[in-house]
Amino acid sequence: MRIDIISVLPTMMEGFFQESILARAQKKGLVDIQLHNLRDYSTDKWRRVDDYPYGGSAGMVMQCEPIDRCISALQAQRHYDEVIYMSPDGETFNQHIANELSLKGNLIMLCGHYKGIDQRIREHLITRELSIGDYVLTGGELAAAAITDAIVRLIPGSISDEQSALSDCFQDDLLAAPIYTRPADYKGWRVPEILLSGNEAKIRQWEFEQAMERTKRLRPDLLK
Repeated sequence: MRIDIISVLPTMMEGFFQESILARAQKKGLVDIQLHNLRDYSTDKWRRVDDYPYGGSAGMVMQCEPIDRCISALQAQRHYDEVIYMSPDGETFNQHIANELSLKGNLIMLCGHYKGIDQRIREHLITRELSIGDYVLTGGELAAAAITDAIVRLIPGSISDEQSALSDCFQDDLLAAPIYTRPADYKGWRVPEILLSGNEAKIRQWEFEQAMERTKRLRPDLLK
């Protein structure tokens, strides 16, 4: 898989992609993550990529031309399955979307900034818009990093225990069951006896019941 991320602040994400699972996945050749500075595609001598919007609204907007030049340059090199725009008013990202995108070959992610992007880019170049929540950030960089992380950890080989990813929260529309480690008794705080029983079937049933109870209490919307 290849993921190309377009941003006016690419250095904000550099360190994030050089650590942990993301770094290992790249070293193994499972994913190629490339950051692109949108300013490199500006024809303005000051490398500006924003302008005032028509209509006199407050704030600045990312221009058509630099974005078009960047996306067109990338698409001239390879086919992309999706061109994704990070936007607070996009489709809310979740585990099911992560699963879907992890099966794709190549993705472009465009990080919004300022008051957003020229609507014509959304209409003609963007194939999907994603949001990580109903709030506004300075830019889409954090959203792109979070979504990339969620996708890459699902690629076989990215984590040592592939079954671990399949049992993550939200995979079955359930929150995770409580998890405990040694010692079994710490300061009088004891691990539930069922987990010490060695009875695999009963343990799995207990985990399911705990996950269901937590989901009903904390995220009942997942059960609708």
